[in-house]
Amino acid sequence: MERMLGSRRASSIVDVGAGSGFFSQYLLRRGQGHEAWCIDTGYRSDLEEVVAGKTVHYRRRMDFNAGDLVLMMDVLEHVDNDIALLQWYVKRLSAGTRFLISVPAFGFLWSGHDIFLEHKRRYGLKQLESVVKAAGLEIERSAFFFASVFPIAAATRAAQRLTSKVERQPRSQLKQHSPFLNTILAGICAAELPFFQINRAFGLTIFCLAVKR
Repeated sequence: MERMLGSRRASSIVDVGAGSGFFSQYLLRRGQGHEAWCIDTGYRSDLEEVVAGKTVHYRRRMDFNAGDLVLMMDVLEHVDNDIALLQWYVKRLSAGTRFLISVPAFGFLWSGHDIFLEHKRRYGLKQLESVVKAAGLEIERSAFFFASVFPIAAATRAAQRLTSKVERQPRSQLKQHSPFLNTILAGICAAELPFFQINRAFGLTIFCLAVKR
């Protein structure tokens, strides 16, 4: 997120489909923004929390027009009409507002894990860019990430298709790994960071930064 956002600082963060608010809270702790609005229909009630001396507002819906940075981290793949959802927020926020979006990449990687997570689709780079433009945004940059572990994931999905008749049934592929393996994987992905913004070839996730003009 920080690599994509660059040096420009946000004032107010709107985190759509925020869940626990992990992403907006991380940015607040790193000096981005003076407040965050976490929007998620899964919240039982509205409430406030203080993180790093800054207020996080949790809301079931957006009933305001404040915010100059919108996060949609793994959100668009969950809705039937991705353009309409993105456009709804674009229309309600001011010119100059930036949108940072992430989605899972490549339809051929579709599996029971996507069904388990209630995904509607996975995206190609051009496909996501078309959605972002159709919603009324101007793309600043977009790129793949997790390219370093892409071969492992692609080989795993291919093997599942060849050996399992129930591979497309809903089931999570998340596993608890050892600290040693996690350290190795984290190091591999960290090594990719300096170059990922120019990676328009492949990866497991697509990041797109766009702005409302």
